[in-house]
Amino acid sequence: MVQSVRSKKARPHDGRAGELGWDDSLYGENGDGVQNGGGQGGGRVHDGQVKERPRRRRRVLRWSATVLSVVILGTAGAGYVYYRHLNDNLKKGDLNLGEAKDRAAAPTPNAAGQTPLNILLIGSDARDSAENQKLGGARDTFGGAPRADVQMLLHLSADRTNMSVVSMPRDTLLQLPKCTDPETHQVYPATTSLAMTNDSLGRGGPGCTVATWEKLTGIHIDHFMMVDFAGVVSMADAIGGVPVCVDKSIYSHTSTGHGSGLKLKAGTTSVKGKQALQWLRTRYGFEDGSDIARTKAQHQYMSSMVQQLRENATLSNPYKLRNLAEKATDALTVDKGLGSVTKLYDLSTELKKVPTERITMTTMPYVYVGVRVVPKEGDADQLFRLVREDIPLDGKNTKKKPVAEKTEAPLDSDDKIAVQVQNGTRSSTLAPASGRASAVAQLLVGKGFTAARADSSTLLSEEKTVIRFPTADLKGDAQRLADVLGLPLSSVQQSTDVSGVTLVVGSDWRTGTDYKAPAEDNTTPESANILNGAAKECMKVDPSYSW
Repeated sequence: MVQSVRSKKARPHDGRAGELGWDDSLYGENGDGVQNGGGQGGGRVHDGQVKERPRRRRRVLRWSATVLSVVILGTAGAGYVYYRHLNDNLKKGDLNLGEAKDRAAAPTPNAAGQTPLNILLIGSDARDSAENQKLGGARDTFGGAPRADVQMLLHLSADRTNMSVVSMPRDTLLQLPKCTDPETHQVYPATTSLAMTNDSLGRGGPGCTVATWEKLTGIHIDHFMMVDFAGVVSMADAIGGVPVCVDKSIYSHTSTGHGSGLKLKAGTTSVKGKQALQWLRTRYGFEDGSDIARTKAQHQYMSSMVQQLRENATLSNPYKLRNLAEKATDALTVDKGLGSVTKLYDLSTELKKVPTERITMTTMPYVYVGVRVVPKEGDADQLFRLVREDIPLDGKNTKKKPVAEKTEAPLDSDDKIAVQVQNGTRSSTLAPASGRASAVAQLLVGKGFTAARADSSTLLSEEKTVIRFPTADLKGDAQRLADVLGLPLSSVQQSTDVSGVTLVVGSDWRTGTDYKAPAEDNTTPESANILNGAAKECMKVDPSYSW
């Protein structure tokens, strides 16, 4: 039975590792699978030759990555885990609770047939258990709607050579999409005014946070992974600590009782347990005391965790790995498409292909509106486009390989090709250009597409003008339309979201009758505050919070 994504059922510790499938005999005293003396650890010895262990044991040893490695970018190795028990630990939920019109189209495979992976990492502030209440404080919020106080989009490139992580500040103001709770069937209507993005989690679950990201960015999200306060603490303990650095001593505490309570000496400290959670939640004391500074500290923690796990040889110890796997799976809520140890293992295998120095961490470009922020016009769209088009944010290999396009013959003459024209000129910072669907439909009629019609009831957000078609037989008609308008063939995409050839006029064609493709700038905006995954930095501390 699929567990509720909001449930927090206590699970008694089960020490019956052998009964559940954990076989300590597969490991020697040093935890490396070979016992001292050599005889039985790696297989049986006959005539001076070591024969291979049976297939089942070889399969056991192949399980060399933990679920935790996925959470922190799939970088750590792990031992064999008792499969069914860990599967039961995982909590599962629906991937996207939004409407079809707000969902982003899946990316087009590259020339080698590869596609990128996009995973939304969510940190919940839910006070839905005694432990979470104790860690999170704010007793008056017990049992209230959870908020997505940490939101990071992890983008793994199609060729698996690089990875980008884009954070969105929790104070970002957006128009939230319509979402439907899959359990109660309660409908949360789309907001007509701006609301904080972290409120999305309380509108049916993590699937609404996914819907919010897809509507804003146009980036197709494949999976989500969510962890709460207690999960952060238990996993940090299981790892054994994560090194973090401050340039001055810090005590995050104010006379009015605000602050995370984090207290560290200047320099590097290995934080774990409650102290790790304090680091991730600290705002008062880091730099200017903003949510942006907190996001930077979260990036440092994540980057340091990756380095720690890749350098930490002690993780080959099977007992530590078993504990790590227990804590990680018990802490996670994932989408149903990722809801098994097998799938998490496969994902971690893909993620750990990326070298640390090709991991780039960024923050969504923003501007202040009062004490909150909104996406920065131009820069935010630029960052989202780079991720959508699978262009590395570290500036390496930004030239896309040309893909040979095969053109198809149209089924009908121009005057018989039915074209629906939609207005997609709305962006995260600009209102839709009025009347664009009608204007471009009239343009098409003048060019001989007399069956073109405007759909003025639908307003979308498309950075680039796109032509979509539902079935392969209409590809030729769609390509013919692109040719007449001067659109690149890359703008022609097959999609089940449309019922016929559909032209969506994007924000790159807000005025005029001639389409002019904008010159592409594939550099990451400076306002994205890049941090390289291999960097070792110290957070700057506000002197008024130093001791």
